[in-house]
Amino acid sequence: MDGGLRIGVVCPYSLDVPGGVQGHVLDLARALRSLGHSVDVLAPAELSREPGQPPLPEFVTPAGRALGIRYNGSVARLTFGPVAYARVRRWLADHEFDVLHLHEPIAPSLSMLALAVADGPIVATFHTATVRSRALTTFQGVLRPMLEKITARIAVSPLARRVQVEHLGGDAVEIPNGVDAALYARATPLPGYPLPGVRTVGFVGRFGEPRKGMGVLLDALRALPDDQIDTTRLLVVGRGDEAALRRSAGPELSARMDVLNGVDDETKAAALRSMDVYCAPNTGGESFGMVLTEAMAAGAPVLASDLDAFRRVLDDGRAGALVPVGDSASLAKELAALLTDDRRRAELSEAARGWAARYDWPVVAEEVLRVYQAAIAADPRGLTATEGDAPLLDARVRDR
Repeated sequence: MDGGLRIGVVCPYSLDVPGGVQGHVLDLARALRSLGHSVDVLAPAELSREPGQPPLPEFVTPAGRALGIRYNGSVARLTFGPVAYARVRRWLADHEFDVLHLHEPIAPSLSMLALAVADGPIVATFHTATVRSRALTTFQGVLRPMLEKITARIAVSPLARRVQVEHLGGDAVEIPNGVDAALYARATPLPGYPLPGVRTVGFVGRFGEPRKGMGVLLDALRALPDDQIDTTRLLVVGRGDEAALRRSAGPELSARMDVLNGVDDETKAAALRSMDVYCAPNTGGESFGMVLTEAMAAGAPVLASDLDAFRRVLDDGRAGALVPVGDSASLAKELAALLTDDRRRAELSEAARGWAARYDWPVVAEEVLRVYQAAIAADPRGLTATEGDAPLLDARVRDR
């Protein structure tokens, strides 16, 4: 790739389990490679793939098995410790990167280890907007001087940027998560959809995680007018315990529910194209809302909780309808109105497609490249592994 940058990217979360940050990292890598740059990603992942597991992209270097820990109101699968530390050092030594891009470097992860080891042009992206972070508290003494090594910072949302300004002692350029707009726009509905005489309400996400709001949505569906209940179907796409979900829904609602557990991006896109209304009833802990951009790109009318992050992604309610957070009665009322108003749904779909264009990966990748170029110009040293912070962090790792 003559003339392109040599870019190293570190993903904190395991690629063995799908997630928003993992998807962001891989899609950004693909977008940068399509622009002529060389990209290598280091991420937690099993060193040998189990039968049935999809192969890792050729540009990914696996760093080994991850462990689940509580982080940002969820369970994150992270790799940390002396073995991971050695793999980070070896990966950096084996490559000559022009710039190193770390995601979530304040989580106890490969990104934190890489920040301790590397020196030179370093860009960090902060995805979460959690102010009270256990990692930040635990590694306070180590993180402060390490964060000073970062040449440029990116925040995926105003909330994530605010954490930078108020709690981590630095500002950040706001660049949103990207979406493969073409993938979602060209998708066709799932086989059998649309269902004759039935309106489909959709949900995408980890349906067993309380903050994703499945309980709120189930209550709203139960509260629909009697003449709509039998003609409304719920399509759930994500990961979780399907049996527990159906028990929570009850027999009547469960009979009108389809669950797609652990699907690939193409199937998710087809599912979004099958929805008359996509619902995001999340109750908190969201710094952006990547699935909203995917739904908008697919042309699905969006009905979401009025979280600050969601409001911004939905253009202050112009690209999707908003309801009070955790209010199942308001959700039921707005959902009932949308399901019977073809014109309103068409208007939301058109507005969503137009607004989603600003999140398309070619647009976002160019913004990220400008940050890389600024970081290289501000710190023209070649990227190298250093010993400066390594002994202190290494000691902390051995003590864990």
